[in-house]
This record gives sequence, structure tokens and C-alpha cells, in this order.
Amino acid sequence: MNNDLAARLIARLLALRTLPREDPEARRLLIDAGFRDEVETRLAASGLRLLAQPFAAHIAVALAREHEAAVFEQNDAWQASNIGLPKDAAALLVIVWALIILPKRERQLASEAAQTDAQNELFETVKLTPAAHEASRGIPENVLLEDYGKLLGGKARLQQFALPQLSRLGFIERRNKVIHEGPLLDLAFDYAEFAPRILEGALSDLLKQRGVLEEHAPLSPTLEDRAPSSPALEDPTPEDHA
Repeated sequence: MNNDLAARLIARLLALRTLPREDPEARRLLIDAGFRDEVETRLAASGLRLLAQPFAAHIAVALAREHEAAVFEQNDAWQASNIGLPKDAAALLVIVWALIILPKRERQLASEAAQTDAQNELFETVKLTPAAHEASRGIPENVLLEDYGKLLGGKARLQQFALPQLSRLGFIERRNKVIHEGPLLDLAFDYAEFAPRILEGALSDLLKQRGVLEEHAPLSPTLEDRAPSSPALEDPTPEDHA
């Protein structure tokens, strides 16, 4: 019987792409510092890194940043994605992330800020798990298509091609004409790096016009995600990194 638990967890992450935080092995990873160090060391030896944000409901693996060029730099050009997303689908992913993850994260950060009792770092990690499972709010497909269809190649193209592609890749789930967060959506972008670009950039004006975003205060460094996520549009599927 194979008792190498680190190898077992890595194999499951590579094969299944994501694991929920309530999975026993994923849970151990989050509370056992020695076990996590061993997993991260083995991943690093293979050019990969762990994605385990304290506010995300799933964990996954992605390319180590120092090895991104080997995958994304092709023919003297930097590829935006290694999963074949066309530009309209990539833009839709950004919008869906902003519509679903940003409001959810704001609620999570507010909840975390309200916890004033002193806790050591390990206990904080354990206590953050319920916040990670806070349900995100879905987006009616007809509202998304009406608001952004013309900007992204037309309603029909989004409905027939872009949305099904994001669903197959695990970024979203479509249920009863409502778009919900998929297991990879919260890991698709580094929140601490990417959120300010949206909140302070051109997309912010568009989202505010749609009533999605309120005025946001600057991100507090003490409340930013305490673990890095994957670069924009990077897919943690191991086959795609080969």
C-alpha cells in the first residue's frame, strides 16, 4: 500500500484539476505546515506551484511563475492562454470573474476584518475555511448577454460558444439559465494583483454603469489574499502545461 500522502495528493490534484477544501487531504494540507511544505517542494521540483487561497473554496496547481515563459512565450509572442480561449471568451472570463468573485471577496474581506479577537496564524487558516465556502451569487444568463453581448461578439456567439467553453473548463457552472461560480473561477486570477486593475481601470466604469460595483476603498495589505493565485487565464491542467 502506498503511504506517500504527498504524492497521493499531488496525483489527485493533477488528475482532478481541483479539490474542495473539505476534502480530508486538502484539509490536512491547510492545517499541517510540514505536509504543505513537502507538497509545495515536490510541486516546485516539477515546475508547478500550489493554489490555495484562504478565501477560495477549492485548491489546485498551476505553473510556477519562473517557468511561465517556457509555456506562454511562443514564436516571439506571449500567449494569453494555454487552453485555447479566443479573445471574446477570455474577455468574458474577466467580466464573469469581476461580477461573481469581486462581490463575494468583498463580503469575505469585510467578515474577516470584523474578527477582532487575536488568533495565531494556524488557527486563522482553519477559521477562514467557512468564509471560503460563502456562496457566490449567480448571474442570470439573459442579463449577462443583454449587458455585454454586443461588446463581446454578439449574444449568439457568447451563448453558443464562449459560455459552453468556460463551463467545460470548470470556470463556471450553468444551471437553470443562471451562471454560477465553477471550481476554477476563484483561482483564475491573482486577486491582490488583478482586483485593483478592475476597480481602478476602464472595466470599473462599465461595471458601475451596470450597478455591479460600488465605490471601493483601496485594498488593505493585511486583507489581501495571503497566497498567490494563477496568472490571468492560466489553466492549472497538467496536460496543458506539457
